[in-house]
Amino acid sequence: MKVVVTGFHAIEESVNAIEKSKKNPQKVQLFYSKVGPRVKKILTTAKNAGVNAVQVENSKLDEMVGDLPAALQDHRGIVLQKEVDSKENSSANYVEFDSWLKQICNKEDGDIEKKSCTVVILDRITDPHNVGAIIRSCDQFGVSLVVIPEHKSANNIEENDVIARSSAGASAWVPVAIVNNLVRVVEKLKEAGFWVYGADAGGQTCGKIEFASKTALIMGSEGQGISQLLEKQCDSIVSIPTCGKIDSLNVSVATGVLLYEIFRRKNI
Repeated sequence: MKVVVTGFHAIEESVNAIEKSKKNPQKVQLFYSKVGPRVKKILTTAKNAGVNAVQVENSKLDEMVGDLPAALQDHRGIVLQKEVDSKENSSANYVEFDSWLKQICNKEDGDIEKKSCTVVILDRITDPHNVGAIIRSCDQFGVSLVVIPEHKSANNIEENDVIARSSAGASAWVPVAIVNNLVRVVEKLKEAGFWVYGADAGGQTCGKIEFASKTALIMGSEGQGISQLLEKQCDSIVSIPTCGKIDSLNVSVATGVLLYEIFRRKNI
């Protein structure tokens, strides 16, 4: 099966991964129509990685991306095509929540109290761009698990190219658990020693909080915020200090800011 990838960053990530791993460069091919600075950089990396590159007409690239969602059809003069075994193809790293939690609690020293672990819980976030961007931030700041509800959310990562692209490929390795009851998940995390933080504009400023070594961060939808049932489960409510005229940040941006603060606090 052939998979088409667009977007400078997503293509760069794919080519860089091949250069580092030296695995199956023959299964990947680049097609480009013009050579700007960004494309030239990608082509140089591709050459070092052993990836073949072919210059074609722009109309050929338009044809290659024709079956992609509209948001992914802006190829900007370069397209990556790769051969993927359907058995190996997975743009998502799904895990079963209870099994993951059991494994975390049974680390070598058997004492979860000594383990640093961050879990991000997404409550009714339906925009796949936001979900993908959040997963990308989770990868950058060492999040151990992302939890997404089965209903009223963008959770079909394997079949949603927007999520995969927005995550810049991070959705393939950041563990994600799809669950049917977020409240029960939070209860189990608390039983395992996690401290649960909910993000809301009325909470304590994040810079003043000493985040626990085992942190669960709940991010709610931009329109509705965190559900009341989940908010009741939170040990603390956190907020991000801002000074603009708009009353809130995009949820993916807010998640990135909070994850940076958690990461910074844990690694001072």
